Amino acid sequence: MHRTKILLIEDDLLLSQVLAEFLSANHYNIDLVNNGQTGLELAMSGEYDLILLDWHIPQVDGISLCRQLRSLGYSKPILLLTANNSNADIVAGFDAGADDYVIKPWEPEALLARIRSLLRRSGAFSSSKLTWGHLCLDQISGKVTYNTQVISLTVTEHKLLELFLLNPNRIFSRRVILDRLWGFDDAPIENAVTTHIKDLRKKLKAAGMMEDILETVYGIGYRLQSPPTPASIAEHQDSEKQSPTQDLTAINRVLERLINSLSHRMVVLEEAKTALLKGNLHQDLQQQAKHEAHKLAGSMGSVGYSHGSQLARTLENLLSSDRILTDDEITQFCQLVKALQQELTKPPMPAIALPTPPRQTHVVLVIDDDTLLTERLWIEAQAWGMQIKIAGNLTTARSLLVFETPDAVLLDLSFPDTEEDGLTLLREMAAKSPNLPIVVFTARDSLADRLAVSRLGARQFLHKPATTEQIFQAIARVLTQPKITEAKVLIVDDDLVMLATLAALLTPWGLEVTTLNEPQHFWQVLITTSPDIVVLDVEMPEISGLELCQIVRQDAKWGDLPILVVTVHTEAEFLQQAFAAGADDFITKPVLGPELVTRVLSRIERLRSLRR
Repeated sequence: MHRTKILLIEDDLLLSQVLAEFLSANHYNIDLVNNGQTGLELAMSGEYDLILLDWHIPQVDGISLCRQLRSLGYSKPILLLTANNSNADIVAGFDAGADDYVIKPWEPEALLARIRSLLRRSGAFSSSKLTWGHLCLDQISGKVTYNTQVISLTVTEHKLLELFLLNPNRIFSRRVILDRLWGFDDAPIENAVTTHIKDLRKKLKAAGMMEDILETVYGIGYRLQSPPTPASIAEHQDSEKQSPTQDLTAINRVLERLINSLSHRMVVLEEAKTALLKGNLHQDLQQQAKHEAHKLAGSMGSVGYSHGSQLARTLENLLSSDRILTDDEITQFCQLVKALQQELTKPPMPAIALPTPPRQTHVVLVIDDDTLLTERLWIEAQAWGMQIKIAGNLTTARSLLVFETPDAVLLDLSFPDTEEDGLTLLREMAAKSPNLPIVVFTARDSLADRLAVSRLGARQFLHKPATTEQIFQAIARVLTQPKITEAKVLIVDDDLVMLATLAALLTPWGLEVTTLNEPQHFWQVLITTSPDIVVLDVEMPEISGLELCQIVRQDAKWGDLPILVVTVHTEAEFLQQAFAAGADDFITKPVLGPELVTRVLSRIERLRSLRR
């Protein structure tokens, strides 16, 4: 199999080494040069499938090099690395002949996606076939066959099949499928997805497929079934999708380089220390030093320097003051910088044998501007059965969420380079995907922050610093589906249609559902069925849901029975009345299946955990 070869032209030694390791781990062959003249000579040798080119390099700058290559007839893809993000700079890059660009600091997943896209366009991948058993989809020819028999699909059906074959472990909701296949502006209603999937199944069955390729995950969406025989994975899928399989020695080598980068962040703190002692610390240097201290606080904890992380956090707090530091504070600052330097003289924490990965790989979106932390998480993710996607800012996170809903999210709340708060994105995700498990990982630890995070539906609140093991354990906890067996649910609603709807949503999850449309018989049915949770409609004739809630809470035997109320009211005054009456949680109408299932299962599991 041809292994893609990339020429990396970058003069920043630290960045180029880390980038080369990262690309090598993703099965690319990398040649590294640090100046434009050598890069020009190597590029014209014709051995490379793609050039990754920094804008600011010595001898011949990136733009000039790009222009010279194109004038000499060079036709391979050129991907520009740049910190310049103005429209004028971007236009200059394209005019010089660049095919695409990535803004520094580069996001690993975004960089890989750009590289894959350019390689596909240039034909560098030698195979384009996606397979499932005897079903084959050729991405170049567009042909779909089963046992060599051609299957005629519409454009939408073809894209639908390709989406699932490219993401064999993902569950796609109808909303996400709409976003992926149509986009926001021209998407039809969600029922159209059901129709297209039905038509696709019919055509595959007519071609002789006895197995149903798509599994319906009730109330959630669809995913690809496991193939009837071991699937032959396409060659380009191997190069694009396969997670790195470095041994521990390779992991430690990358980690050591990442840890060495901590020393480079100390340079700014040293400059701030010198300026303080001379009495001329200007505002720009103070802000820069505060930014580096913030980065160090998270990074050092993630690679085993927990004490160093605490020192950096104290430095950040000192630099956050708008007033001039006192003599005692200046002395403390100097002592902290010295102590941090001593911490970095300790040997790096070696990688330890990690847990055996589970069979399924979960996609986790990490939204954090700490590149050292995110690189460490990316390195260790495979051993935890996870695939990490990285967003270094909220804008990148929103872009990634448009195209794919991950299995879980790790979200920081603080982003020093922007005034926007992580809580804003948390609120957006909670509104769009209430069933999405979110772990908030932040240095902020006030009651107000914890309360806001809790109200917005995050599953875990993890305080920085934390080891990567603690981080992965927190993610694993929210990914684990509650295992509910033989649980009973009592639903009370005077609307027979609503009763049938709610029962249909819950029954497939192994729950024994009892429905009641006459609230006057509630107490008798409650005693007879002994449910694990009660779901009450608020507005019913004769007896309201809140009155039934109060009746339950007045009896000592049923004091800890979870009660979920269903209502159209979301105003604060009403919710206060509901909680005062004894409700544990509420869900608004119209009821969303994933939200109902998640809230019911989590309440049952929480009660059982308390009783163990």
